[in-house]
Amino acid sequence: MAADPLSLTHHFADLADPRLDRTRAHDLLDIVVVAVCAILGGADSWVAVEVFGNAKLPWFKRFLVLRHGVPSHDTFGRVFRLLDPEQFRRCFLSWIEALTSLPDLEHVAIDGKTLRGSFDRHAGQAALHLVSAWANELRLTLGQVAVGGASNEITAIPKLLGLLELSGALVSIDAIGCQKEIARQVRTAGADYLLAVKGNQGHLCGDVAAAFTGVIERTPLTPSPTYHCTDKAAHGRREVRQCYVTDDLIGIRDRALWADLNTLGMVIDERTVGGDTTQEARYFISSRALTAAEMLAAVRGHWEIENCLHWSLDVTFGEDACRVRKDHAPENLALLRRMTLSLLKRAKVKMSLSMRRAKAGWDEGFMEEALFGKRLG
Repeated sequence: MAADPLSLTHHFADLADPRLDRTRAHDLLDIVVVAVCAILGGADSWVAVEVFGNAKLPWFKRFLVLRHGVPSHDTFGRVFRLLDPEQFRRCFLSWIEALTSLPDLEHVAIDGKTLRGSFDRHAGQAALHLVSAWANELRLTLGQVAVGGASNEITAIPKLLGLLELSGALVSIDAIGCQKEIARQVRTAGADYLLAVKGNQGHLCGDVAAAFTGVIERTPLTPSPTYHCTDKAAHGRREVRQCYVTDDLIGIRDRALWADLNTLGMVIDERTVGGDTTQEARYFISSRALTAAEMLAAVRGHWEIENCLHWSLDVTFGEDACRVRKDHAPENLALLRRMTLSLLKRAKVKMSLSMRRAKAGWDEGFMEEALFGKRLG
């Protein structure tokens, strides 16, 4: 394969092979690239990866060695079970950094997702939980860290932040990540934080809520830097979202402990379905001087990680249904899915992700464009 700076082989060249020398019938890079291409083209299991590789063998031989043909599904499974997830993740981040070197990161959302199919009752193995960072504008996964369960996200988020170059970005995290140490780490990285505030922070939630008592009373319900509203109706449902912001921190008892705390926000969600109306107030803190319109856009943008990443992984790649469970295989396969999802979202075609994936399997030229940014000719 040509030494294109964005090519997979360039960024995975330093990946350590976990196999003994005498057991290496296939090159590690061949295994990785075939797996990436197969999953990009519709394979959802190691058996399907092998079948895809054999079906596309003449095409693969245009840029891979494959001295002994396409590896068996057992070989794919064994290699990704043994492959060091930390090394694999570093190679992945190197590749992502090359893809994203031109545009600056604007909004990075961090959230967790459980791989439900990785649960193994007989082996006493809990389902794997992954915390991912998602670049909203670029629609790319920037990295992931595996933990034993959702409750461990507090320890995983700092580790994930330490892997990323976040300078200038707004980093949004749900309430579990609303921690003083995490806020400080984001600021140290040269980024700003937007943290959801709930009851897990004791009196902070009450202090933020109390800060808006007077703000609401004196804020005219017209667009302004401190107030913004959206009103949308579709499919029998109406959603009204109102956002208030203030930089008056006098009532926040621990304000000095939150690194560069600047703005408080309150978003009131009102939903009407079939004549029934529900209302919910949510609270946020940020180190950035956000207007109400900017905060509302960022709060809504945070859920892009659910809609564009987690939902796509389940619907397009069947992630929750995947039964790969042993050793490092669930984590490494999850990273492969995120790599290929990033490639599919970069493709400049107007079709669903499912159709893009099918097209990549059918059309070798489209596969080449997704992988290398050009057709090999």
